[in-house]
Amino acid sequence: MRAEASVLHLDLDAFFAAVEQRDKPSLRGKPVVVGGTGGRGVVATASYEARAYGARSAMSSVEARRRCPPGTAFLGGRFNAYAITSRVVMDILGELSPLVEPVSVDEAYVDLAAGGHATDFDALTGLARDLKHRIFTATGGVRGSVGIASSKTLAKIGSELDKPDGLRIVPPGSELDVLHPLPVRALPGVGPVTGDRLAAVDVRTVGDLYAQPLTDLIALLGQAHGDQLYRLARAQDPRPVVPEREVKSVSAERTYSTDLTDLPTLEREIGVLAQRVVTRLRADGTAGRTVTLKFRRYDFTTLTRSTTLPRPVDDARTVTDLARRLLMGIDRTGGVRLLGLGVSGLVTDLQGDLFAADPVPVTDVEESVLPPVADPAPVPTVPVWQPGQDVEHTGMGRGWVWGSGLNRVTVRFEGPLTGPGPVRTFAADDPDLAPADPPDWR
Repeated sequence: MRAEASVLHLDLDAFFAAVEQRDKPSLRGKPVVVGGTGGRGVVATASYEARAYGARSAMSSVEARRRCPPGTAFLGGRFNAYAITSRVVMDILGELSPLVEPVSVDEAYVDLAAGGHATDFDALTGLARDLKHRIFTATGGVRGSVGIASSKTLAKIGSELDKPDGLRIVPPGSELDVLHPLPVRALPGVGPVTGDRLAAVDVRTVGDLYAQPLTDLIALLGQAHGDQLYRLARAQDPRPVVPEREVKSVSAERTYSTDLTDLPTLEREIGVLAQRVVTRLRADGTAGRTVTLKFRRYDFTTLTRSTTLPRPVDDARTVTDLARRLLMGIDRTGGVRLLGLGVSGLVTDLQGDLFAADPVPVTDVEESVLPPVADPAPVPTVPVWQPGQDVEHTGMGRGWVWGSGLNRVTVRFEGPLTGPGPVRTFAADDPDLAPADPPDWR
């Protein structure tokens, strides 16, 4: 814990939903849920209008639909749009300090001391208000909550206390006054299981936790976890703001509304996942040696299979071929409800591979472990339109997918710089309709 309040935590409010409302004028002020739109989907973000009805992150989409009123927009997510907006925000934070630690696309820590900022209460208040205004203006209306304190834990808690659009500064010396009235679940590392264990011994607030002897916490939670919570209850968090985090793996997964059973469909889905993973690898300038396939069966049992190559790869064909071979070593009886694909053992120095004529050949993998797979039969390409997807029509211009089904797709033609636009329905394979990049709000 520092002697001054010099750690800033920024958390963008309902970020995915806020970007959707910015880009879709007809959804502003209305409940919006972003996440899996199928029967087994999970809510990634709910707008504050949707939260008023009980929708929240990690809730099943089915439950969110049950709670939210008719007319709630359930959107599949546009990660390119979120990444573009996130980069704008991170660039602004980079102007405050050379030490910025992104935690995710919508969350980051900033070391204000490294930026040479004054840390008295009035100076910090002015800095935070200016930052919030700059972010709101630069992103076209996305708001964020800011916490500033003497440690990362207190800064993060501070950003949560007055959401949305909040600002909380925790002056040095007042950390325990802020912490102790809070529910113990406010501390990082206290989830449902730990919370229930603590409640069983009548520990419900951070103050209750503070009163527990260290030996009792270790007996209840184990050495590492008990010691960590003992220290956090005393506001002891010396972790620095680290601008670069080592990424150990890149992965993608999909949950399906109906169990997949036929091999061509599974292989096609693996190709989709491989492309997503490789796109991220190349964006980060990395490659990996280990390919892992995750397979969740109809009965919720989860299997993983991996193979490691002699040198790193970052091409979709090789990753796809390896994952398909891994698939053949799994009992697919009964079908699969989730597929995941990951690449680990990441490296950034690829000089040894710069002049390789071809990607790592699949034959480098031991055949006894990965039996050969015949190429799947070609499958006709059928347009799949996701709710919320950006599209462009040669006659109507830019818009987004309102809904689709029965070989039809309905589009609302509007954007961040227009008012609510008209709605039109087309054949799903209309040649005049095509996917588009996210719109520019600036």
